[in-house]
Amino acid sequence: MIPLLERAWAALRTRLFEPQPIARLVFLRIFVPLAILAFLASRLVHADDWLSTAGFHPPTLVDDWRQPLSIPPLSPALAWVVAIALVVSGLGTALGAATRVTTALFAALLAYTTLADRLEAFTVSKLGTVLVIALAFTPCGARWSIDAWRRHRRDPKAPRPTHCSGGNVRFFQLLIPIFYFSSGICKATGDWLKNPHVLYSHLHDSYQTPVSYFAANHVPAWMWAVMQGTTLAFEVAAPLWFGLRRTRRYALAYGIAMHTLIGLMFGPVMWFALLMIVLLVGGYANERLLATLLPTTKIASAGR
Repeated sequence: MIPLLERAWAALRTRLFEPQPIARLVFLRIFVPLAILAFLASRLVHADDWLSTAGFHPPTLVDDWRQPLSIPPLSPALAWVVAIALVVSGLGTALGAATRVTTALFAALLAYTTLADRLEAFTVSKLGTVLVIALAFTPCGARWSIDAWRRHRRDPKAPRPTHCSGGNVRFFQLLIPIFYFSSGICKATGDWLKNPHVLYSHLHDSYQTPVSYFAANHVPAWMWAVMQGTTLAFEVAAPLWFGLRRTRRYALAYGIAMHTLIGLMFGPVMWFALLMIVLLVGGYANERLLATLLPTTKIASAGR
């Protein structure tokens, strides 16, 4: 029995860490920072009110578990420096310019702003910080970047990597079903199994858009209950849908469609929807589709 388990573990380990197309990392490196910066744009234009003493900040709670870390506000001038550095490092990451430096700086500044702005720390702030920290530990700047262009200028004969170590990509691929599964469990233990109108009720809050207003008035009530049930089934069983090759493409399509509707119907949540679509496409889109971003070259290792 033990040799069987050892063989199964060895096969799983080989499957997890087999080389993956570096195009996946490139796609995430380009579009994750852009989605995050688009979300933060409304805050960045008011950096002094957002991060400095010129705006409102909740008081420090002493020895309170609800506030394990309190970061004092900055001076207005320093707040603008942080905002500018955030934009420059984010765009530098997307362009692949000094990627090791810009990704690390962008990740650090995102972590700081998320912790400093605890009243408005949205899912994009938290998830985006994790994604950029992960990207900082990958060779995401090895292709389709300013760094790669400069290396090619120095040595035109140097091989251009098309694949990277599997762990660099698997983190993002595994994060998606784990994220959905956790969300599904929270919904299932809440009201989603008790009340068939939970999803419909979301159409009437402060996030309402013209699309959700139209849908609330024209889509039959029973369809919202159906969508609520299918969404719950999709999220709770996400590890299965994304884990099986036969169902993966359908899970990808459902996820993109779901987040497209979320973005259209729930106002500010569109940036979260965009970030999730980027993560879905980068993690699970057809390799041939992603490979069109890069010229076909001899396979070479780009792992760190």
